[in-house]
Amino acid sequence: MSQVTIQQLLDAGCHFGHLKRKWNPHMAPYIFMERNGIHIIDLQKTQAKLEEASAALRQIAKSGRKVLFVATKKQAKDIIAEKMTPIGMPYVTERWPGGMLTNFPTIRKAVKKMSTIDKMASDGTFSNMSKREKLQISRQRAKLEKNLGSIADMARLPAALFVVDIMKEHIAVSEARRLNIPVFGIVDTNSDPDSIDFPIPANDDAANSIAIILDIVVEAIKEGSSERKLEKDNEDQQQQQQRNDSQPKKSRRNSKDRNRVADDEEVVEKKSTKKLAKKVKKIEEDE
Repeated sequence: MSQVTIQQLLDAGCHFGHLKRKWNPHMAPYIFMERNGIHIIDLQKTQAKLEEASAALRQIAKSGRKVLFVATKKQAKDIIAEKMTPIGMPYVTERWPGGMLTNFPTIRKAVKKMSTIDKMASDGTFSNMSKREKLQISRQRAKLEKNLGSIADMARLPAALFVVDIMKEHIAVSEARRLNIPVFGIVDTNSDPDSIDFPIPANDDAANSIAIILDIVVEAIKEGSSERKLEKDNEDQQQQQQRNDSQPKKSRRNSKDRNRVADDEEVVEKKSTKKLAKKVKKIEEDE
């Protein structure tokens, strides 16, 4: 697993916190000092917590489950979309739809509605509609795609939640905690790290800070997925080898069965020949 150095975190600006008057006392263990009225985050704690979170995310990816990434703030939207699309993880970058986790079946119905509209467009149903109906359905499809398009492939609840700003995404965090879904998140000096399972103390407002942390997280998920694929390939090879090993035994068994059948047929043929000879002899004696 790739590791990030403190110098890299420093260059990305991960150490900048919020104003001293905005701090959360629960962040005291992660604060290094205060300068010019701004709290400075201890990057050694950031490095340790980032490694801990990456190891946990790698295990989740290795098990084949999904991690839902949530970042609706302007600085993180494009970064999340850019980094999550290649690895196939679901993400939310628009407004968090209330009940996405606690009322997941209803969200799935809305996602299925998108596929229904796509089917209508492909099978020619649109051609029988008026121009106004087509426009309404197209607008509805665009709205659904904007809010739920990135989670269209998420068929069940995610195994974990990764949040960029836990203060802004407090509804998502509360829903995940209610369902006992582990929450990973970037926490700034104004946040409560005790409200999530895997806090990563860092600057959650700078794009560079968000990007460098997500790079490590994405790398860990890729490693977990590749390990899962490797284990699956090894299992398939072992099963194939077992099938190949059992094949000669079957053929030997089949040859024995064929020999036994041939012996039985020979015995039956000899018996029928003897019976026929006896009948012929009896007829000759009677004559």
